[in-house]
Amino acid sequence: MRWILHCNCRFETDRLPRLTLPSPETPLQTLTPNTPSTSPPFTLTLSNPVSTTTPTLPNPDSTTTTTLPISDSTTTTTLSNPDSTTSITPPTPLSSSLKLRIHTEDVSRLFQKQKPRKAPGPDGVSPSCLKTCAEQLAPIFTRIFNRSLELCEVPSCFKRSTIIPVPKKPTITGLNDYRPIALTSVVMKSFERLVLAHLKDITGHQLDPLQFAYRANRSVDDAVNMGLHYILQHLDRPGTYARILFVDFSSAFNTIVPELLSSKLSQLSVSPATCQWITSFLTDRKQQVRLGEITSETRTLSIGAPQGCVLSPLLFSLYTNDCTSKNSAVKLLKFADDTTVIGLIQDGDESAYRQEVERLVLWCSQHNLELNTLKTVEMTVDFRRHPPTLPPLIMSDSPVSTVKIFKFLGTTISQDLKWETNINSILKKTQQRMYFLRQLGKYSLPQELLTQFYTAVIESVLCSSITVWYGAATKQDRSRLQRTVRAAERIIGAPLPSIQDLYLSRTRKRAGKIITDPSHPGHRLFDLLPSGRRYRSLQTRTTRHRNSFFPLAISLLNS
Repeated sequence: MRWILHCNCRFETDRLPRLTLPSPETPLQTLTPNTPSTSPPFTLTLSNPVSTTTPTLPNPDSTTTTTLPISDSTTTTTLSNPDSTTSITPPTPLSSSLKLRIHTEDVSRLFQKQKPRKAPGPDGVSPSCLKTCAEQLAPIFTRIFNRSLELCEVPSCFKRSTIIPVPKKPTITGLNDYRPIALTSVVMKSFERLVLAHLKDITGHQLDPLQFAYRANRSVDDAVNMGLHYILQHLDRPGTYARILFVDFSSAFNTIVPELLSSKLSQLSVSPATCQWITSFLTDRKQQVRLGEITSETRTLSIGAPQGCVLSPLLFSLYTNDCTSKNSAVKLLKFADDTTVIGLIQDGDESAYRQEVERLVLWCSQHNLELNTLKTVEMTVDFRRHPPTLPPLIMSDSPVSTVKIFKFLGTTISQDLKWETNINSILKKTQQRMYFLRQLGKYSLPQELLTQFYTAVIESVLCSSITVWYGAATKQDRSRLQRTVRAAERIIGAPLPSIQDLYLSRTRKRAGKIITDPSHPGHRLFDLLPSGRRYRSLQTRTTRHRNSFFPLAISLLNS
């Protein structure tokens, strides 16, 4: 336990996990905390120690003694206090067998992958400490993790968090302009990653196909491409238009109800023990807000999943898994807490679309999710010659604002489904980054280093969601993008991949991932012909549909 000396880790009465049972024949280990305690003297006794030597941290001002050996055996905890005769016994493990069992090798591997520059949590344990002492600490924490799973309880010291308000935009006008990011224990984050992999294995095949976040072989490109395919395929028919509702939630992660989540996890075949462990993870969480040098009082919360925890995004996805559309004319796309309702309207009949929006509002009210009607907006895509004025959409007794341009999952979509605005935004970002490349070029740095900088800083922006928009980009816009590449080539003095080549390679790669994933909603569009060498081409009536991702990807694979 040498890590305690280097990490300034403190054990307090309200932060100790209830882990073990003393045995009369078992020798004890004693560890004296290095911080004064105002609580009455107590002793925590754990049986079957790993070793018989433990460093002792003396503190002349403290009379508290903590004993922390690790045990594999069935254990209970006894707290003795001179002023009290109360004996506390931890909960009995559930009778159902746990499917999740953590191994030392997995813990060691996660510890070795820690990033030393990451901030430590409230317990003061630094990632560099775990990385350096991974081999020595992994067996100890493996036993702690497995004991936590057996008892279906997360130690209170692992549930502490420090909330850091991060501004969402340059100008702050209210508290809603801050995003609360939780600094949590790096030890607990490693624990969460192991549970995360277990949950993905169990629930992956049961997730809503139109939930694109936190799933293998899925990205924002898939979400946008799938939404555009539904719209463009529908608009190929006469007398049609589409209404797109971009839904915004207020503090979505912070409103999860643990009891509701537990019942949903049970329906997804998650074991009762794991459900109870997750409920413990989300309840009785102590947190305080830190802004600069000022720290607030500690509060205890039993609702929501803190932003910054590894499990929070997946738990929210599972929480909203049953929020789906019941009508084939309405598509409900989800990427974590970004929800989009696409109404495919035929002959002016909007009844199905409006009913699904009402169902969404009702579902949110039943699940403690608050819709932010001020930030929820709607866009109409209508290519009819004389489109009529459409009645506004009403949500929570408020009309929804309409927009002509919206940034959807990082890609700017316009009402006419043209990409000039999105490309202008990309070029503006790349020009700002080209300045730094020019400055580096003045110092005669090696071409390899300059190329790496270009790939990481500039090319990544140029190719952001390129499979979504490049196929339908105009020749003029493509030339503007390529000029940026040529300017970078002159600075570096070496050839670089062209925008066209990058688009083709990424389209092939994206199509290949969809073909090998039967659960992907776009998988059915890649229909192999009896010859086994070509895919069936999609029927398209308009150029805008023909130049979208799926028709172009199939043509590219066939060529």
